[in-house]
Amino acid sequence: MSAERQDDAPAAANGLVADILRRTADKLTEQNANPFRINAYRRAAQTLDGLSEDLRDILDRDGRAGLVALPAIGQGLATTIEEILRTGRSSQLDRLDGALDPERLFQSIPGIGPKLAHDIHESLHVDTLEALEVVAHDGRLESVPGLGPRRAAGIRANLESLLGGRSDRMQREEEPMVATLLEVDSRYRRSAASDELPVIAPKRFNPKQEAWLPILHADEGGWHFTVLFSNTARAHQLGRTRDWVVIYFYDGDHREGQHTVVTETQGPLKGRRVVRGREAECRRYYDQEAAG
Repeated sequence: MSAERQDDAPAAANGLVADILRRTADKLTEQNANPFRINAYRRAAQTLDGLSEDLRDILDRDGRAGLVALPAIGQGLATTIEEILRTGRSSQLDRLDGALDPERLFQSIPGIGPKLAHDIHESLHVDTLEALEVVAHDGRLESVPGLGPRRAAGIRANLESLLGGRSDRMQREEEPMVATLLEVDSRYRRSAASDELPVIAPKRFNPKQEAWLPILHADEGGWHFTVLFSNTARAHQLGRTRDWVVIYFYDGDHREGQHTVVTETQGPLKGRRVVRGREAECRRYYDQEAAG
C-alpha cells in the first residue's frame, strides 16, 4: 500500500472506511438511488463494524482478494475500500457530493504533473484512478497530446504498482451496450430539462457554490447508472455543460466504468449523440435503426 501506515488501533482504519461507506449510502438515499445499491453499502459497513482485524493488514497480506473474501464485500466494494485505505477518500462519495477533483487525484501518480493531469482529464473525460488505468491499457492514454508511448508506459507501470496490478478491470465486452448508454443519456437529458432530478453543487468552476448540476441514478439492462453533465474546464469553455453527459455504470459486483456521451459536431454522425470511444458501434447502431 502507498498510504503511510499509522500504528493506531484497527478500529481507526476500519471505522474510517465504514463511515465513508455509510455516508455514501446516505447520499445515494438522498438522491433516490436503487435500494439494492444503497443496502450493499450499509451491509458492507456492518461487516467492517464487526471486524477485529485491521483492513490494512488484510490488504497487505492477501491483496484485494482478502477484502472480497469478507462477508458482503464484492469486487467493486473492495476497490472502493482499497481506495479509501490508500487516499483517505472515496471518489464515488466525492462525485455524489460534487467534490471530485480528478486533476489533483491524477497528480498522485508519479510522472503526472499539473499540466498532464489537466490534459488527460480534458482529453479522455476520466476522473478516477480505475478509469485512468483502463485508458492506460486500451491505448487511449497515448492519444493525449504530448504523451508518447514511453511516457504512457511509465504511467501504466506506476498505476499497476499503486493499484496492485488489478485483474478485474472491466473489459469492453463487459460494458453496457451502446443502445443502453444512449437510452440512459436521453432519459437524463429529458429529466434534467424538466427539473425532475436532484441537483448538487459542484466544488469546481462554481465560485458561488450554487446547486445546478442534476444527478440521475437509474437502472437499465441489468446495470446501475449514475449520470451527470460534464463539469470540466473544456465543457465550460465550449459551452457544452448541458450537452456532454458523463455516465458511470456499475455491474452486480459494483465494479465501475464510465463513458461520456456528446453531440457529434463533424463526420457522418454529425448532430447525433455519440458515446466517446465507441463511435464505430454508434454508427452501426444508427445504421440499424435507420434500416429497421
